[in-house]
Amino acid sequence: QTYISASPPHLAKSYSITVLGITDPSLPNEEVKDGIKYVRVPGKLLPLYQQGIVQFLASNSFDIIHVFNRPRLVMPIRSVAPHSKIILSMHNDMFNLDKIEPNEAHAAIEEVSMIVTISDYVGNVIRSLYPQASSKIRTIYSGVDSERFLPGNHSKMESIRNRLRKEHGLEDKNIILFAGRLSANKGVDRLIRALPLLSKKHKNLALVIVGGNWFSQNKITDYVAYIRSLAKQQTVPVVTTGFVSSADIQDWFAAADIFVCTSIWQEPLARVHYEAMASGLPIITTARGGNAEVIIPGKNGFVIEDPEDPANFAEKISEILSNKSLMQSMGKRGRELAISHYNWPRVAHDIMEVWERTLQTPLPALLPEDESLQNITPPEGIDGEVLDSNQTSTLLPDEPTDEKEDKKEKKQNKNKGKKDKHKKDKHKKDKYKKDKYKKDKHKKVKTKKKDKNKESKSRKLKGKKDKKRKKAD
Repeated sequence: QTYISASPPHLAKSYSITVLGITDPSLPNEEVKDGIKYVRVPGKLLPLYQQGIVQFLASNSFDIIHVFNRPRLVMPIRSVAPHSKIILSMHNDMFNLDKIEPNEAHAAIEEVSMIVTISDYVGNVIRSLYPQASSKIRTIYSGVDSERFLPGNHSKMESIRNRLRKEHGLEDKNIILFAGRLSANKGVDRLIRALPLLSKKHKNLALVIVGGNWFSQNKITDYVAYIRSLAKQQTVPVVTTGFVSSADIQDWFAAADIFVCTSIWQEPLARVHYEAMASGLPIITTARGGNAEVIIPGKNGFVIEDPEDPANFAEKISEILSNKSLMQSMGKRGRELAISHYNWPRVAHDIMEVWERTLQTPLPALLPEDESLQNITPPEGIDGEVLDSNQTSTLLPDEPTDEKEDKKEKKQNKNKGKKDKHKKDKHKKDKYKKDKYKKDKHKKVKTKKKDKNKESKSRKLKGKKDKKRKKAD
């Protein structure tokens, strides 16, 4: 959402932009803001969102349709936009086998002109699953607003830094910051368990954990309860803020001294890395997924190869805390990178390069009708005349993230049910066929035997009649 909201103001200087998103009670269904048209359709569930998108595109024509993170929308969109160029932007694993059927993925890859990814890691995963996509993939790293995310010693942030520290009794502390979801795969418990090792060598330490169990949520899950319990056992102060809105998150970056990302899963590339760089913080992250791609080891941070062991975090944090000039130089280098490279004008420039290249390439050949693709056609009853092209790009954001896990689990259970039913039906069908075959075979054998017996009796009867005639003669 940050990527989508930050790019259009720059893109709109050269293109007419329509952003197609989901409805919200606080927003109108259609509006024009700063020259950008916003259209919102119902979209709490993907099928509903798909229906709204297809209906809109059936009566509105675009040169480029740029779909964000939903490869499953490609074929329904193509059915009503046969002359538009389609581009996919991928920021996580939506091409994985548990998210999209292979036949649908192959069809989507065939139809799109380009696939933009937020990291090399995301692109390489797609390549490994679907090698034919390689020539279409391009990484465009994200950006950050370096005027909003500022170092704590900046004149705009000094008072905020001091206020937050005072409110939480952290005035004289070296603050280690974690910002992210409180879930096991984010691994913040390793950071808490590194504190006893760090406290042996460093005094005046504190850890601030910013985040809830999920986006915009503060539920007390088992893992959240575990984190809070673990935090209370430490001699080093640990502050857990709960969820902090994106409008206020920059304040905590300004209040901190070191940023640590503890992810133990293959993370596509968390945007907190860009925010930490812009805030002038040295970064310690993990060699999982794409996170390490924005780190120059020893220059703007360190990369932990094995994030399972808390001692590895303690070692690198200690190295920075023990060398104030290193801490300052890393923070300075990160800020320079954020301003010079990880900025929104550069992101928009890279997107426009992709758009321009796409406009110059012919449309993919139309796929022949195939029964295997019937399950990915749009809902029935959605049709409309395609209007003339108007040099417009459409950006399609993905569905709300707080429902993804529930839907994934439901889908897996549903698929399992379908598979089990299919197996049962197949077993019944096979059994029926076998039984029918046996019966038919038995009938045939029985009929043949009856026919043979009938023929034999007929011959005997004929022989007797012939003998009687001879006697009579």
